[in-house]
Amino acid sequence: MAVTKNESGMDCVQVLPDNPSVGLVTPFHGLGYGQMLRNGTFDFVRRRRIRRKPVLKLPHSSVSYGTDGYDRFIYVLPSGQRGEFGRLLRDEAAMASFFVDNDNLKNF
Repeated sequence: MAVTKNESGMDCVQVLPDNPSVGLVTPFHGLGYGQMLRNGTFDFVRRRRIRRKPVLKLPHSSVSYGTDGYDRFIYVLPSGQRGEFGRLLRDEAAMASFFVDNDNLKNF
């Protein structure tokens, strides 16, 4: 096995089998791209996952803007507060809407 860096600076892992055979492994995608090369080496290039930081963080939720054109409102509630779900969701969604709609994020 050999670990190197490719042109973009990402880690590249190659596995050198004892009996190389083309077509033994079909190319696949996951957290990277894996394929069997003609010389019998198995090549896997890891894909970097870009995570955006939220522009607004509230007690149970956050708002972030994606590069794909979608804005995300993520709400996470501990199971012990399930009975308050409706009220908390309504309150935090209204608060997030106020700050995002009125561009008051600088004052928060």
